[in-house]
Amino acid sequence: MAFIAYVPADDLAPDERVPDPDHIIQVHAVNPAVMRRHYELYRALMYGPGPLSRREREVLGVRVSGLNDCPY
Repeated sequence: MAFIAYVPADDLAPDERVPDPDHIIQVHAVNPAVMRRHYELYRALMYGPGPLSRREREVLGVRVSGLNDCPY
């Protein structure tokens, strides 16, 4: 759970929602335009074309989170 207050998806207009219930995304719901851009950046980084496979990207994300003592 985020330590920053977030707006539940049900409180947003349908066109302001993103298909990701993670708290790290939802903390941006106080500004839906920012939340959508954050989500689009995440999707581009994790699923877009590039030299790394999806699995390699996830491994890097987990490793960096561990180094930063981030439970996410």
